Order: sequence, then C-alpha cells, then structure tokens
Amino acid sequence: MSENTTTTTTTPTQNFRERALKLDAADPLAERRALFALDDGVYLDGNSLGALPVHVPARVQDVLTRQWGELRIRSWDESGWWTAPERIGDRIAPLVGAAAGQIVVGDSTSVNVFKAVVAAVRIAGEGRDEILVDATTFPTDGYIASAAARLTGHRVVPVAPADVLGPRTAAVLLNHVDYRSGRLHDLPGLTAAVHAAGAVAVWDLCHSAGALPVGLDEHGVDLAVGCTYKYLNGGPGSPAYLYVAERHQAAFDSPLPGWNSHADPFGMTADYAPADGSVRGRVGTPDIVSMLTLEAALDVWDGVSVDAVRAKSLALTDFFLECVEAYVPAGRVASVTPAAHAERGSQVALRCAEAEPVMRRLIERGVVGDLRRPDVLRFGFTPLYVGFADAERAARILAEVLAEVPAGNTVG
Repeated sequence: MSENTTTTTTTPTQNFRERALKLDAADPLAERRALFALDDGVYLDGNSLGALPVHVPARVQDVLTRQWGELRIRSWDESGWWTAPERIGDRIAPLVGAAAGQIVVGDSTSVNVFKAVVAAVRIAGEGRDEILVDATTFPTDGYIASAAARLTGHRVVPVAPADVLGPRTAAVLLNHVDYRSGRLHDLPGLTAAVHAAGAVAVWDLCHSAGALPVGLDEHGVDLAVGCTYKYLNGGPGSPAYLYVAERHQAAFDSPLPGWNSHADPFGMTADYAPADGSVRGRVGTPDIVSMLTLEAALDVWDGVSVDAVRAKSLALTDFFLECVEAYVPAGRVASVTPAAHAERGSQVALRCAEAEPVMRRLIERGVVGDLRRPDVLRFGFTPLYVGFADAERAARILAEVLAEVPAGNTVG
C-alpha cells in the first residue's frame, strides 16, 4: 500500500443507518407514513393506540357540525348512521380475511368477547361443560370467560394454546397474538384441533388485525372479536367488532339481546325476535361519533395489501432485533418474541431487568414504546407508518439509555 493511500472504517452504526435508508427508499408502503399525524420521534406503541390519520379530524368535524348539528335525527337515515355497524364491518372484513355480511362493529372488545363465548357455548350444545382459555391471555378475556362460565353453568380451564382438547370442551377462547410476548399462535392448526374435538373456536384478534393476514373464512373460524384502536387506527376507545361465520348466524344466540338486534327494532314489541345475519351481534344504540371516526380512519387501508403489510412487519422486526444485538451490551436485554416468522406478530418484547426506568428514559428521548411489568419492554411496529430508520434509531437510543441506567441482574 502506498504512503498516500487512505482507508476509511465503517462503524456498525453507520452501516445500519445506511441499510435503513436503503430499505426505506425501497419500501412500497413508505408513502403511507404521510397519511398520519406524527412528530419527529419514534412511535412504537401502535400496538396499544394507533396514530391519527391526518384526514380524520375534518371528517369528524362534518359528523359533528353537519350530520348532528344540521341534520340531527335525519342523519340516522340520510347520513347512514343506522347501517354503520354492518357497513364498517364490511370494510374491516378484507383485513381479516372474511367475506361481507359476517362482521358487525359496536361495543367494546370485552362486551363482544362475552357475546361470543356465551354464543359459542350455546352453539356447542349439551353435554359439554368446559370453556378453555389461553392461560397467558389478556386478563380481561379471562375475567369475561369466567363470567360467561358462571352464566352458562360451565367451568373455565386455563390451558396452553396447544394443549389437547377433550369431549367436555364446549368453546375455546384464544389470542391470535399474545399481548405480552408478541407470539403468533397457529390459528389454522388450533382451529382445526378445536373442531376435531367437537368444540367451537373463538379468536381474539386485537394484536393481529391490521398487522398480518388472519384468514377467518379460509381457516373455518367460528367466532372472532377484535379492537380497532391498535393497528386499525380507529382512535382511543373506538368500537370493537364481532365476526360470526355465516354458517353459525342462524344459531347465534346472544346473551345481550337488544332493540338494535331485533328483527323489527322500531316495532317495540315485548317479545324479542332476533334479526337475520350479523345484525344479531348488535345490542343498543351505537356510538356514532366514535364509529364514524373509525370509518374515516379505515381510508388509509384503501389499496393496501395485507400481505405487503406482513412482509414489511417481519422485515422491520428482523432489522430491529439485528440492531439491538449489534448495539446493546450482552446480557442487558433478551427477546421473548419468537425468532421464527411463523410464530411472530408485529411487536418485539424485550426482557430487561431495569425495564421501568429504561422505558421512562426512552420516552423522554422520543422513543415511545410501553412497559409490561415487571420486566418487559414492548415495541410495536405498525408497517403503515413505522420505517427502518425508526427501528435503527430506537435500537441505538435503547443502547444509549442502557449505558446510563445501572445494570441490575442480567437477563439470559
């Protein structure tokens, strides 16, 4: 080498930053980011509350000032308020692999879980006295299942999702993606196992809808519920949805019959007669302002392939984990999210002995994730607005914060 020859060294940080820029430049979903109200921070909590689509406030203003303020009661017909639960359900349907006419929007996830579990037990029929529940489920699902069991004279049995079912099982309530670890469960295989045991499958899609393909119709799911304020960006407290497979709609016996689900809702008769189809999932007067906010938010999905969302989700989480491994000192964090793509949702959960102060400092530095006590840092990757530069920056700042926070017990 001559005396005049100079050499340059590329640092790991430079390497990952350059890769991130190239990946973002090639990302077919990158232009979707402009549809959301974001600041210059890194928002990785869309698995708890999705970002606001920028066009939604103007649409909501129209609901308030014209539809409610001017048309008033006429809007139930003229603005389509009355048909909103089914209309918006049909817009969600392609995102979870369902044909039209099987999803109704309204009420909270908890209320819809209650409807679905009780209805599943009634569909299963006599001679079965068990409701199986994922032992690691989001707590409310367990509470609701226990209440449904008391109402129907059944007992709740917490199990691992892959546990064997038996002839006493009436219904099984499962989470598609575990809220804490981000583990993706085998919906096709577990649904088939539930059916082989003669039971009814109820799936909670809160952490999968809008992040990955679900395939409700394809895989023969019986009933499903999900929220809309995470990956579907419907806003805080936006109404949930209930899926009732067409083959079960005639037998769907809701434990919460209301005037909205009556065959003749304005007849005001003393006896209840259920409507046909997914309308049976309705109860009372829907939350119109929140529902129409959700309808407007769903516009960001126009022209988007869920398969493309899934491909980006996996690439983002792969890249983030690679950056974490390169930047973070060994032993400070450990991923509890499965490495295998077939077992991973759209979040990364890292076990960290100092999780609480670490997340607090991350948020102060502009990287917003969330904490699951006692020791889990959760980072949600929403492919419509999170980019690869975000992933690199989050991992880099995580390493910087860990250098500032005294190490407790290392994790393995």
